[in-house]
Amino acid sequence: MKKEAYLVGHEEERQRLDIFISKKIGLSRSFIQRLIKEGEVTVNSMTVKAGYRVKVGDRVSLSIPEEEKEEVLIPEHIPLDVVYDDPHIIVINKPAGMVVYPSAGHIRGTLVNALMGMGVRLARTGAPLRPGIVHRLDKDTSGLIVLAKDDTAYLNLIRQFQAREIKKYYTVIVYGVLSRRDGEIRGIIGRSPSDRKRMSTRVRRGKEAITRYEVIRDCRFASLLKVRLVTGRTHQIRVHLASIGHPVLGDRTYGRKTILRLGQREIRFERQMLHASEMWLGHPVTGSPLHLLAPLPVDMKRAMKDIGLDDGNDLTFPL
Repeated sequence: MKKEAYLVGHEEERQRLDIFISKKIGLSRSFIQRLIKEGEVTVNSMTVKAGYRVKVGDRVSLSIPEEEKEEVLIPEHIPLDVVYDDPHIIVINKPAGMVVYPSAGHIRGTLVNALMGMGVRLARTGAPLRPGIVHRLDKDTSGLIVLAKDDTAYLNLIRQFQAREIKKYYTVIVYGVLSRRDGEIRGIIGRSPSDRKRMSTRVRRGKEAITRYEVIRDCRFASLLKVRLVTGRTHQIRVHLASIGHPVLGDRTYGRKTILRLGQREIRFERQMLHASEMWLGHPVTGSPLHLLAPLPVDMKRAMKDIGLDDGNDLTFPL
């Protein structure tokens, strides 16, 4: 038997226990339900039913028969932009188009595959296919992502995220000109009842979501924003900005503003113009403050120039 343990994060709160575990280890719900019935799964050292709704901070432990384990971590030699690296954590400037960890349809080419190819050892606490993962970025979102190399760092980073002590800032290009130069978008976000792959603010039940923004530059057709995530819900920035009528340019799911027509010109966006540009956190072992930056990728710089948002000055945001 192999032992595994996972902590429940904010994005996973109120999931059924069998669904939570199935997503973590990539095995069928029927198999997970069998383990639960056999007493091989505990929550905070207590046995519960498969329909138990997990809570933030719950520690889910399970024992998996050796022959049932499906670990698919294939080391691959894929170059990465390493922003910070020490014995406890590694921070990567993830390129757009890269999935963070292996899943159905994405067994190769992920960030975890690339780190394995570099010989980086990540914390085992996360999950077999998600070692050291404490937060995520969408496939087509670029920028900073921090991963834990040991269990101490993993648990501390999870705690910092849950306590909202980690500050994450994004650079975003959105459609249109906002009426206010700064503001806060607040409301619940949950799964869309009509499309389970989409998130929505128009739901009866969801989780609190808070997004703060500041307009850095704007022109007739678009605005450049600095956005801070106070909470970390799935697709939060994309959903919130679309909900106020200013979807992220290039977002094919929320807003569908993939082309701007400026007179005789067409500007096409191959992916959402969203970049995790800045992060503040306490080092999970030493406690010292870390301030991490990831410069804008080439495609976003080009988009700014084409739209008219590039005034020739480097982006220097107020802290």
